[in-house]
Amino acid sequence: MQDFSRTLSLTGASNFRDLGGYTGLDGRTVRWRRLFRSDHLAALTPQDAQVLAGLGLTRSVDFRGLVESAAQSYALPQVRYHALPIEPTVVQRAKELAVAGQQITAPVAVGLMQDTYRAFVSDNAQQFAGLFEQLLAEDSPLVFHCTAGKDRTGFAAALILLALGVSREVVMQDYLLTNALYRRPAGLVSSAPQEVLNVIWRVQEDFLEAALQAVDQDHGGVQRYLERRLGVDDAARNRLAQLYLQPLPE
Repeated sequence: MQDFSRTLSLTGASNFRDLGGYTGLDGRTVRWRRLFRSDHLAALTPQDAQVLAGLGLTRSVDFRGLVESAAQSYALPQVRYHALPIEPTVVQRAKELAVAGQQITAPVAVGLMQDTYRAFVSDNAQQFAGLFEQLLAEDSPLVFHCTAGKDRTGFAAALILLALGVSREVVMQDYLLTNALYRRPAGLVSSAPQEVLNVIWRVQEDFLEAALQAVDQDHGGVQRYLERRLGVDDAARNRLAQLYLQPLPE
């Protein structure tokens, strides 16, 4: 059995990792070296690009907003680029609250993050449906990412793993790996208190749980949400399993 590492050591991206190896539907394992999640890829070095080429990476899905992706654009050899923009809202909402005279504390920041995750569920189904269209088209290695690879990417990873039958406990563990891996941008200047930055630049169970609760309470659970909002019906889920889960041993 080949031993794969979940995280890849890249100079220009700190949160690039493989979704393989988790136990999914019918005890089948998510295939290694097919699905990757990451922070943005605009700072990759030539050596990083060689590492990705060695993975056979052929597709990239970018969830960054239009200004984000324009400011830090990238192109990788032999990699098809697909933009599914989800505009960032947390910083804008924080600015609006500050202008309105409300102090941004850590609890307020947590509330903003939870609202952001609920909005993924209600407002950005089209983008996540587009991701599943890419996944269902073929099984060539694909990376999906946003800027930090933690929120938009974190919810996308959760949807993929849940669709493949991975348990919520394991999905949450994968989500929280960001806190051990992600490096904040060097030279970042902010007037916000450190406790607020620690909320915005990290992930918490409360964030993803807010999205999953919205899926359960507003849409009748993950399976119904996948089918009714993302167009991933039983046949599509079976195809996902065929493409991204290892077959059971004979």
